[in-house]
Order: sequence, then C-alpha cells, then structure tokens
Amino acid sequence: MGILEVKGVNKRFGGLQALGDVNLSVQEQTVHAIIGPNGAGKSTLLNCLVGKLIPDSGSVMFDNQSVLGRKPHEINQMGISRVFQTPEIFTDLTVLENMMIPCFAKRDGAFRLHALESLGHEKGIREMAETMLEEVNMLDKRNAHAGSLSRGDKRRLEMAMCLVQEPRLLLLDEPTAGMARADTNNTIDLLKEIKEKRKITMAIIEHDMHVVFSLAERITVLAQGTPLVEDTPDNIKGHPKVKEAYLGEAAH
Repeated sequence: MGILEVKGVNKRFGGLQALGDVNLSVQEQTVHAIIGPNGAGKSTLLNCLVGKLIPDSGSVMFDNQSVLGRKPHEINQMGISRVFQTPEIFTDLTVLENMMIPCFAKRDGAFRLHALESLGHEKGIREMAETMLEEVNMLDKRNAHAGSLSRGDKRRLEMAMCLVQEPRLLLLDEPTAGMARADTNNTIDLLKEIKEKRKITMAIIEHDMHVVFSLAERITVLAQGTPLVEDTPDNIKGHPKVKEAYLGEAAH
C-alpha cells in the first residue's frame, strides 16, 4: 500500500465526467508523475487530493487517513504541501521576508500580518529562514525584491517556503511552467536534491516530458478522466497507445 491511495474516485461537473473511477497508488519516497492532455482530469484529481474538491464517490487516503472533507490547513498539518502552477509568493517583500513568514508560522502555529515588521527581530526566525534559503541556494538573494526574481527563482523560493513545514508529500502542479530551459533544468536538479536529502514523496502534474522522464519513477497517464495506463517511465515510453495519443516525439 502506498502513502497516498486513491480508490474509485469519480467527479462530475454537470454533464461532464471529469474523473471516472480513478485509482492511484503513490509509494513512499518516490516521484510519481500524472500526465495527459488538457482536459484529461489532472487538475481535478490534484484538487481532490488537497481537499479543494470533494469527489462524488471514492476515497483519498494519506497515510491511512482520509483527506476528504478536511480544510486545506488541516491537510497541510497532515504532512501534505502543494506547489501551485503560478508561484505563490509575496512579490512586494524581499526573499528573506517571504521566507520568514512560514518560519514564524511553524514556530507559533499562525502568522499575524501586522507582525511582519517585527519578524526580523524574532529570535531564531531569521536564522531558520536563512538556513532554508541556503538549502535551496538562494541565501545570496535574501535581500532581493521577490517580484524581481526569475520564474525559476520564484519557484525555488516557493518550494523553500513549503519545505519549512517538513511535508511528507509534496504535490507539484506543473512546477516548470513558463520557465526557460536553464531554469527548468535547475528546478529538476533542485527537486532531485530535495528528494535525496529529505526522503520526501512527490506527485507531479507536468506537460514537459523532459521533466517527467528526468524525475518520475512511476507515471500515470490520464485520458478523458480515466487512467489509461500506470507504469515505469521506460514502459510508458514504449507503450504504443500512450506514445501515439500523448507523447509522440517527446518520448524519444
């Protein structure tokens, strides 16, 4: 049994069957990619995993606990963090100020916006933030304005902010979307480093097959809301139906 188990999940939006009897098993300390064309149900499935949507039927279990009906902060407390397609950072703050916010929340269990100006004076907060920035190779940019960062560095900062909570499962929604190839490759390297150092489980939704085949140990291919096949990257590459329908030349 995996750390994340999805069984018989169905979801309709009016007359549209977004997910049909989806089964998914994500093994602990692996990288599992979920791929498919637009409209295949990837984002709907991800939203079910984090409690943003409630399936019409089926179950979603994390570490033998149901995530259904839980609020986002409760799911986060269970050990699940999500990285959004558009980096979720405070663009009007510095990199260090962004990093101190989740550090403060980790220590005190909440964050008061009116306390922002005093964060730098909180004992241990700055040190914790700088340690996290060093882990993702951004300590030299701690005083930079977050809004001025490249797409790749914004993503790097967001992942560092997620890692403060020490999640056991990291869900990534197209983590390299909108990036130049150099930033994409740097993000791949960072995710490999994070997985190796923290022994973290990752589930990734991604269109870029270079990213998928660089990171994933298992791949689930969705087609019109239902799983077409789940297998290793090597077998996915050679699967005639998958190759013809979704991967094409990108699989070579």
